[in-house]
Amino acid sequence: MAEKIVGRQPVLEALKAGQSIEKILVQHGTRGSAVDAIYRLAKQRGIPIMQSSKERFRELSGDEMTQGVIALVGATVYVEIDDILGVAKNRNEAPFILILDEIEDPHNLGALMRTAECAGVHGVVIPKHHSAPVSHAVAKVSAGATAHLSVARVTNIVRAIQELKGHDSWIVGADMSGGKSYFEVDYREPVAIVIGNEGKGIRRLVKEECDFLVRIPLYGKIGSLNASVAGGLLMFEAARQRHGG
Repeated sequence: MAEKIVGRQPVLEALKAGQSIEKILVQHGTRGSAVDAIYRLAKQRGIPIMQSSKERFRELSGDEMTQGVIALVGATVYVEIDDILGVAKNRNEAPFILILDEIEDPHNLGALMRTAECAGVHGVVIPKHHSAPVSHAVAKVSAGATAHLSVARVTNIVRAIQELKGHDSWIVGADMSGGKSYFEVDYREPVAIVIGNEGKGIRRLVKEECDFLVRIPLYGKIGSLNASVAGGLLMFEAARQRHGG
């Protein structure tokens, strides 16, 4: 069972602190100013709230006093970008980072994190808003990779990219309009690969921060690949170059 936070004020404080929360359960008929604030903050952060029965609350809480509110917390502790860079330094390797711009499907996020861990990525950057959190469902899809990957959850992806550029990282975005094929870029230097939203791709402002936009040649009738497949191709091309495979 997922770990949980019970009670109105503890859940409210967890929301304010930006703690990883998978979803919030509110017992039918629960009212009050704290509950209103929970609804408001959860909506801002894109955290789902579900109405639940008294019986379901009893199953989850046992004898704990829930005050009609339970939050199921995420499956990871988020870090800072400096911590990810520290992982690369400790391995004596040039930083290799995956940036996910609004990946909303937990299965895609889990698949991308599994591939990232297998490819030797030092850490993953995701936004706080309009992105699946690293939930227990994501951890399951990742086949345990979330336990071995540092994940930074940032307010602004553009600023995160600018921070990485300040550490001499090249930013490579996957985009169908890219001027180069994905295998024509040198990934051996400090690099961050950007994969965009499943339907919309990389957002315009994020795209403008990329040093290179690369395309994946397609030979069929469908015009794009699944985000996790596209990310896998780029990450393993980078791994091949970096490890001489």
